[in-house]
Amino acid sequence: MNPDILPRILEFAMLFCFGFSWPFAIAKTVRAKRVDGKSPMFEIIVIAGYLFGIASHLISDRSWVTWVYLADTALVATDLALYFHYARRSRRSATLP
Repeated sequence: MNPDILPRILEFAMLFCFGFSWPFAIAKTVRAKRVDGKSPMFEIIVIAGYLFGIASHLISDRSWVTWVYLADTALVATDLALYFHYARRSRRSATLP
């Protein structure tokens, strides 16, 4: 086995495990139409981490793992967008008489 492939497989496994949870979080947000307990700052930090991982791969080796980082970033960004959408709706309905 190529010694360079094992670190990529392990990195993929880590990203897959992290990324696997986001569709469930997105579905829960859409179903509940509420964002109680969600932290937009946490999601922004996660996106920043993924962007650093993407930058690392673009600078060093342009590995196929970059695509997994991009997919995970898109999932977290979707959840973040839903946060702002439902938070705005919640604030708007709270101010209505």
